[in-house]
Amino acid sequence: MTTKFFEKLSSNLNDLLTNSNEYNVIIEVGQVPNNQTFKAHSIILSSRCSYFKNKLSSITCGEGNTKKIHQTNISVKAFDFIIKYIYSGVISLEKVDTSAIFDLLIASNEFGLKELVEHIQLILIKNHASWLRLNFSLVYQTSFKDDNFNELRHFCANIVAKYPNIIFDSDEFITLPENILIFVLKLDDLQMDEGTIWDYVIKWGIAQNPSLNINLDQWSDTDFLTLKNTLQNCLPLVRYFQIP
Repeated sequence: MTTKFFEKLSSNLNDLLTNSNEYNVIIEVGQVPNNQTFKAHSIILSSRCSYFKNKLSSITCGEGNTKKIHQTNISVKAFDFIIKYIYSGVISLEKVDTSAIFDLLIASNEFGLKELVEHIQLILIKNHASWLRLNFSLVYQTSFKDDNFNELRHFCANIVAKYPNIIFDSDEFITLPENILIFVLKLDDLQMDEGTIWDYVIKWGIAQNPSLNINLDQWSDTDFLTLKNTLQNCLPLVRYFQIP
């Protein structure tokens, strides 16, 4: 019979983080004046997080036989959650502001914590769907920055399919990266007629070439060729047979 005492182990490791003086890693997080120093142990960081394993292997020891890491691109609040998760395997987000949870998702992905990334996505979708909808542009574009955000991307795709104008009529539409536009065009259940989709695709393509004349009547063959080349990956996705 095997008995597992994970809860006690988790508690002891968390105590090691908060109370131990036997640290050998100093992590400077955030930017002045909103910065903070965290003291940690290389053996735990390396075994629990591939990011830190690679980072620590490239740093030489300094004063006091310690290694120093600077994480200026991460907020102190997000890193506090992450370091506690690394040590204890525990995270509680019940009373945390949704924007902070979203920041934590991005930070967790930067540290390669896939388990945490998957968990936070499910928490956001299950408990904070209204916030995701209100901040749709941010959420949708973030979901395409890494394949680890697949759950978030699927959530957004369902919304876009039902309410495509949330993308096509947004101020950010003409600045969408091509891969996002292609993803939208590939949605089989997109609730928008193909003629309208065609108009939006042309609008996007023209916006990618500011030198093109706004008046199409004044376009040269070269101008049309420029637009065709810009849209070479998008045009095959338009269902021309459905255009009246």
